[in-house]
Amino acid sequence: MNKSHFIVKAVTAGLLIAFVSACTPDGGGDAGAKASPAAPRAHLVELAAVREQALRSTAERTGSLRAVRHVKLFNQEEGRITAVLAQEGDRVKRGQALVRLDDRLLRAQLDKATANLHQAELDLERLQRLISKKLVPEDELARARTALQVAQADERLLRTRLGYMTIGAPFGGKISQRFVEPGDVAPKHTHLLTLIDPSVLVTEVQVSELVLTHLTVGDRVDVRIDALGDRVFAGRILRIFPTVDPDTRRGRIEIALKPVPHGARPGQFSRVTLHTGTGKQVVIPLSALQRDAQGEYVFVLGEENKVRRTPVESGLRLAGKVEIRAGLRPGQRVVARGFLGLTDGKAVRPVNTERVGGA
Repeated sequence: MNKSHFIVKAVTAGLLIAFVSACTPDGGGDAGAKASPAAPRAHLVELAAVREQALRSTAERTGSLRAVRHVKLFNQEEGRITAVLAQEGDRVKRGQALVRLDDRLLRAQLDKATANLHQAELDLERLQRLISKKLVPEDELARARTALQVAQADERLLRTRLGYMTIGAPFGGKISQRFVEPGDVAPKHTHLLTLIDPSVLVTEVQVSELVLTHLTVGDRVDVRIDALGDRVFAGRILRIFPTVDPDTRRGRIEIALKPVPHGARPGQFSRVTLHTGTGKQVVIPLSALQRDAQGEYVFVLGEENKVRRTPVESGLRLAGKVEIRAGLRPGQRVVARGFLGLTDGKAVRPVNTERVGGA
């Protein structure tokens, strides 16, 4: 190996030592500055103001008209029908006779019961005269009194049964169905006629449980009947049913149409328009409302730009907004966007502070 080769190796080793020295902290390099930790980035969020405003909405539901009073007339005694005194569509008065059954057999039985009653009364009078003379024992008089009571009961029973042989109208209305004719033999509890009261028509519709809480009995609604064109009729909420279907989360309400417009009939298709949200509610954007296993909550902006988790109770949802029934007050600010990594007590930097503050 020659002398020039050793010179090259010595120069290379010297350069390597100089490079390592320059990279050490004592060498005056900038490695120390690079090792210092970087400042954390601020958590950016978009805020929304908690406002007080009215959430007014309209919802259309469909149903069918029916008479508010609708009764099926049955016979309580069997027999041959001798007369049907009303046709379908006839208007009848309360108490008016509608159907008569052959009552000859019951009348004969009633005559027999009346005779037995008269005899029981005579027997009791005779024994009362004899008992005063000590001619009959006391127990015989007691049996005569019991026989009189039985005879009285038999007569009352037959008079009641005889009254069932004529079926009258329980209220004034119209006959909507007729199922029997004179000469038919009707067993007990045969459906003879159907009577309706057309002076008040109702329709039953289903509504969301969120809308249901904003409705009360007597509220005005708009009703349109397809068969009568585009005219709008005034209706009122007659009844709000107390239960909600657990599968659909819908409840039922009954709408009364009074006065009944000319041409409206039970069975017609109807459209009901509900108006809700007449008062003011505390409202936030729907995007601000969060939910987990513990329930509903929002992040409220507090002091030093730190957010705090606040449980709330929500209500009506409409057009991207939600009613807050408990947990917030107007003027507060809540996080509407920027939830990724957001936790209770974390400092944030709003990106729309000026816009929210001026709202």
